[in-house]
Amino acid sequence: MAVPRYKTSKARTRRRQSINMKLVAPTMVECGTCGNLVLRHRVCPKCGFYRGKQVIVPDSKV
Repeated sequence: MAVPRYKTSKARTRRRQSINMKLVAPTMVECGTCGNLVLRHRVCPKCGFYRGKQVIVPDSKV
């Protein structure tokens, strides 16, 4: 079994973690109906449309 010869320094550990553990902002797209920014493959909460079809009735229109 491989055993490290020297202790890994905090700087080296944190440098590696900062490269590999970055948070990525979610991809937002414009709704085709109302122009609201929405997560991809989700129903628009503002107008209730998904891929050009009315899927839900939003609370504001009830």
